[in-house]
Amino acid sequence: MEYRALEVSKGLNEIQTNYVTKKFGELNVGEVLIKVHYSDINYKDRLAVKVNGGVIRDYPKVPGIDLAGEVMESQDKHFTKGDFVAATSYGIGINIDGGFSEYAVIPGDWMINLNELSTEESMRYGTSGFTAALSIDEQLKNGLIVDSQPYILITGVTGGVGMTTLLILAKLGFKNISVLVRNYDYREQLSQLGATNFISPEDLNLNGKLLAKQKFDYAFDTVGGDILANILPQVVYGGSVTSCGNAAGNQLNTTVLPFILRGIKLIGIDSVQVDIARRKEIWQHLETGWNVADKIPFKLIAFDEVENELKKLNKKSFEKIVIKI
Repeated sequence: MEYRALEVSKGLNEIQTNYVTKKFGELNVGEVLIKVHYSDINYKDRLAVKVNGGVIRDYPKVPGIDLAGEVMESQDKHFTKGDFVAATSYGIGINIDGGFSEYAVIPGDWMINLNELSTEESMRYGTSGFTAALSIDEQLKNGLIVDSQPYILITGVTGGVGMTTLLILAKLGFKNISVLVRNYDYREQLSQLGATNFISPEDLNLNGKLLAKQKFDYAFDTVGGDILANILPQVVYGGSVTSCGNAAGNQLNTTVLPFILRGIKLIGIDSVQVDIARRKEIWQHLETGWNVADKIPFKLIAFDEVENELKKLNKKSFEKIVIKI
């Protein structure tokens, strides 16, 4: 059977993207054939079309780390024809062909059944929404409770992870939510989503201090680098910080003092290799009590628009990009 896909290939000094016609053969044991309804565009998908993006190592490949659609054929006993499913992260769009395609073959143990969400709604979340929910769940295990109305900081709130974190926390009833922003043009929109205070990167400047005034009970950092390094010395005694991104840099220039004098925790969040039982648990939250899919700002684009959208390497948008395949 033939189908269309957006494929990336590597030339001598460039990455090329082309819509191609592909064929799939017989399914292996454990594999599922999905008619893709929707995908979305993540940071990794944009890196996939950069020469030194470091995401895809084996070309050619169909990118798209997230997808949702309908099962057409299954060699996994947990899925049957007609099921609506979603699959995010693992090696999708990196090690195996991904969601920028009319059909995809995915290992069954990388997928979840959709019960309360439509395929489109699940892609308003995608990997970024899943990462946000995973971060919140970890903080809840570390004492985050709405009754105490703690002081919370979120970075990267104009991106998918930070924005969904803000939306879920607001839905759960948290009121003291500070957000780190460079562009104050988004203040009104972020206020409507639940932000109560706005700070700039300059406000976090430590001015050479190894420890600073204790401001934040909990922090959700999505960018890493110097931003994260500046947050740690300002977390209150016994507080905790989640870290899930590196857009601001890989290096973390800090000291042990916030950890040994204030007993804070730094919690690493990986959403790629989460086991399927844990993955189902987090998606259950997103489908029920934490469901903010109707509040996520998003832009729906056609499959034919994906190639041009990916070329906007310095994309600045407040909206999640969802693709109708």
